[in-house]
Amino acid sequence: MSRLRVAVVGVGHLGQNHARVLASLPGVELVGVADTRSEQARAVAEKNGTLAFADYRVLLDVVDAVSVAVPTALHRQVAGAFLDRGIATMVEKPLATSLAEAEELVGLARSRGTVLQVGHIERFNPALSALDGLDLRPKYIAAERLSTYTFRSTDIGAVLDIMIHDIDLVLARVGAPVRSVSAVGVSVFGGHEDIANARIEFEDGCVANLTASRASFQTVREMRLWGEEGYASLDFANKTGTIVRPSEALLRGELGLEGVDLSQPAAIKEHLFGTILRLDQVQTGGREPLALELENFVHAVRGEERSRVSGEDALQAMRVADQVLQSLNGHQWDGVPQAAVGPPTTTTATADPGHPLRGPISWRLRGARGAAAEGATRAETTR
Repeated sequence: MSRLRVAVVGVGHLGQNHARVLASLPGVELVGVADTRSEQARAVAEKNGTLAFADYRVLLDVVDAVSVAVPTALHRQVAGAFLDRGIATMVEKPLATSLAEAEELVGLARSRGTVLQVGHIERFNPALSALDGLDLRPKYIAAERLSTYTFRSTDIGAVLDIMIHDIDLVLARVGAPVRSVSAVGVSVFGGHEDIANARIEFEDGCVANLTASRASFQTVREMRLWGEEGYASLDFANKTGTIVRPSEALLRGELGLEGVDLSQPAAIKEHLFGTILRLDQVQTGGREPLALELENFVHAVRGEERSRVSGEDALQAMRVADQVLQSLNGHQWDGVPQAAVGPPTTTTATADPGHPLRGPISWRLRGARGAAAEGATRAETTR
């Protein structure tokens, strides 16, 4: 079998790891990396024994596949150029900055008959293996995805930056059409929303409550699922899971409290989670999720397996994310339309007149503006 010629476009925070993994995969030749920052491109190229380019278009004639990790605002332009040539393309999440651009990329892949895969990496997180063997049809899902502000991905807000992961996971698990979406969000640092909460109701009655924040002092990546078959708690950061299943006795409506000292909380807990409910702690391991993701991409390009997250899958997530953003932006703070972007700022904060600020804590600290602007400038060339 001939070696698959692959390149990486955008070798910042994420892209340099794409280059590292692709260079290590058997049967893959990393023919080059491209980045507008020549020094960064050369450094990554030297580490991985390949060539550096400042212009990604040079690679259009020399690759079979490409991994695109440029800022989201450039996905349509860069990924679109490769898809238009019929070149298999891996794009970091989210698929695009808008639903229209996402549809265009999927349309290009479909018309050219080529692979389009999107980097919803949580689909490859070992924590999901906790659900193996548990045919859980969720009735309620709660997810929290919190992180600190990194000054990356400033061209999009928290919904497309981080909530999109949980939207994708929920859609893959539920499978039913979406009935309604209600959302609220606030901007802390100016520009796009930094905190968002969405309630998504499905036609089968399932309800998902998703919270995302990139203005948190702690990091949390957790999801909890409830169904008739049991309960699952997944920790994507620590790659662990907890599964709780009802016993046969509980399914018959029997609690079996005979001999249990109900005055002792410890005894009650032991009985609940030892006899009435079965509790399993799942410690996962295995390979790096990014390696599994890119390996899946390579196999899909070769026709050996299907992409776990196709362009169509990512487009479905974008459609729901678009509904979330419409609801979020249409929320009326204080019950009046003109307050939809938030109340006037106080004397201790200064608003950026070039960006809408949403919600009751829409403020921006004096002195932070320069740092944020500098971070946004850096984000234009790297992710």
